Amino acid sequence: MVFSSHLFIFYFLPLVLLIYYALPRRGKHLALTLLSYLFYGWANPLFVVLMLASTLIDYLCGLAMSGQFRRGARARPVPVLSSRPPGSVGQRKGRWYNWLLVPRVWSWIRERDPDRTAGQKVALVISILSNLSLLGFFKYFNLGAESYQSLVNALGLPGLSLDLAFKVTLPLGISFYTFQSMSYSIDVYRGEARAIRHFTDFACYVSMFPQLVAGPIIRFQEVADQLRERTYTAEKFARGVGFFCVGLAKKILIANVCGKIADMVFDAGSAGCVDAWFGVAAYAFQIYYDFSGYSDMAIGLGLMLGFVFPKNFDSPYRSKSITEFWRRWHISLSTWLRLYLYFPLGGNRLGRVRTYVNLALVMLLGGLWHGASWNFVIWGGIHGAMLAVERARGKQSFYHRLPGAAKVLITFAVVCFAWVFFRAPDLPSALHYCGSLLGVNGAVCGAGLIAGLIYQPYYLLMFGVAALVTWACPQTWDWTRRITLPKAAAIVGLLWLSLTVLTTQSFNPFIYFIF
Repeated sequence: MVFSSHLFIFYFLPLVLLIYYALPRRGKHLALTLLSYLFYGWANPLFVVLMLASTLIDYLCGLAMSGQFRRGARARPVPVLSSRPPGSVGQRKGRWYNWLLVPRVWSWIRERDPDRTAGQKVALVISILSNLSLLGFFKYFNLGAESYQSLVNALGLPGLSLDLAFKVTLPLGISFYTFQSMSYSIDVYRGEARAIRHFTDFACYVSMFPQLVAGPIIRFQEVADQLRERTYTAEKFARGVGFFCVGLAKKILIANVCGKIADMVFDAGSAGCVDAWFGVAAYAFQIYYDFSGYSDMAIGLGLMLGFVFPKNFDSPYRSKSITEFWRRWHISLSTWLRLYLYFPLGGNRLGRVRTYVNLALVMLLGGLWHGASWNFVIWGGIHGAMLAVERARGKQSFYHRLPGAAKVLITFAVVCFAWVFFRAPDLPSALHYCGSLLGVNGAVCGAGLIAGLIYQPYYLLMFGVAALVTWACPQTWDWTRRITLPKAAAIVGLLWLSLTVLTTQSFNPFIYFIF
């Protein structure tokens, strides 16, 4: 089930709001959890079982860790789960969990947090390993099997090949809810958040349908207080409706049209230099308005339910460097990677070289998080290299002396070049498309036919609208702060136009559903 469908807008959403507001607080969380499971399991009910298992594991691990904390953050642990003194469990050689959890990793965790008991550390490791194991198997098994098969064939060892008669299906949203669930365990372990005592509240946090499938990634401490108490006002609800309608318009009116342009150019097999840049720019607009449109709708739905989710996009294509781009693009992911990966790796505290290595490593892993393909690793590597170079120059781009508009244009061009690896189906296709961008592929057969398809008046008009909204219009977060009568009329108009166009479009899910 997707937000941009008649089923969701005319049936599921009204049902959710009717049931939600008719129940008391405890009933609200239970109803929202069950309805979110219905939303998530609409395509495949088995996905619900997987998410429920992950939720139960992290809930129990959170209880195990919180049972040894006194009130207040970073307090010395109280040995509730074990009568041994802190740090005594697991220090002897030969213990079974030393072998299970890899001795080096276990020793590093034990030495890094001497004020945590062994029971708390075991609970944290179980939570992290279970989430990463689920994510790794369902997301990267096929890539690993294909890479192994290619390696065996290249070495001429057919006897070692794997004869697999099945493919692992990627559950929707697993990349998002595993990261959310891990943030809960880590925050509780660090003493930055209190564990949830009621399973229903935690299940509601993990499964909440507005941000379940494609984000934003809501860290637990961002909504912990709201899970206990939140306000419901007409102003908040009206702003939520505004967010949802603007997001729907972004998806239906802009992203889908730009996606058609990008599909025609990328699927053509070859394109001239100008056509290739037009196609990748259209894809840049498509992925931005597709994903920011989903985030707007998720934030709007959260407001309708009384929750305030954090901003996920801050006009990223107005950035003047790649460093600034990653402060504006997919803010929830970049924040998660910074807090739970970059800082634990040492951040910028271990010297310049280690800082550059950490930046590159985080972006490589961030690229791999997006999908099980070497194209995503290259995409992350490009951004990681740019971040490292800018860090070496004091967070300035190598074109920082140019005028502001030129810096924005060059940054957008670099981002577009990297998007090729994000969009292309495989590495050879991506490299060939990059050759078209650089004008080194020579004469293109059928270039006139491609131009006749992509430079139609309607496509050019919507491409221009996308550019205008990107660089000249206020962002949804600011525009919806106060809903005036003219804005209300504009919101109704956008909703009517989006629903009208929606009836003419075929099924077109959000891009980030596949991640």
